[in-house]
Amino acid sequence: MIISISGDPGSGKSTIAKRLAQKLGWQHYYIGKLRREAARERGMTLSEYNKYGETHPETDKEVDEFQKKLGQEKDNFIIEGRTSWYFIPHSVKLYFKVDPYEGARRVFAELQKKDERNEGENLNSIEDVMRSHQERQKSDDTRYRKYYNINCFDEKNFDFVIDTTTLTPDQVFQKVWDFIQAKIKNS
Repeated sequence: MIISISGDPGSGKSTIAKRLAQKLGWQHYYIGKLRREAARERGMTLSEYNKYGETHPETDKEVDEFQKKLGQEKDNFIIEGRTSWYFIPHSVKLYFKVDPYEGARRVFAELQKKDERNEGENLNSIEDVMRSHQERQKSDDTRYRKYYNINCFDEKNFDFVIDTTTLTPDQVFQKVWDFIQAKIKNS
């Protein structure tokens, strides 16, 4: 089984993906990290890299080909990325959503602890992060519609959708775990 996770910024995707991988003893792949590293190597923030990618498809194609190949060659892993559900169509597809303000609040709190995310510049308030997230989602939507003719935010593409806005990480994990256990039992 392959589990692909996508969703809104700050919805808890990484937190739950890591916990799932640990509980199942599976590898966890994080496409956002690969994109952040690629941006950093080019002296860009993720925001700048995404904007650049709107006219340079190779920025997406690199990680998308990686995902596709991974889905064809491996099994029993967790993958977290906006297009993972599309490039690994046989995966169990999870979507995490969150109120935009709450998602920005969570990311801002993380940025205050340590800023290794390479999100963008001048993220000095929750409102700044919220604007950054809106720009990022718009860029993601632009690129994925242009390059693949898909809407990566359409919940109909997913097997399980959860709104994490008012839930604790433990509550989210339990709901996801229950869903995955039922999938395993029925496979």
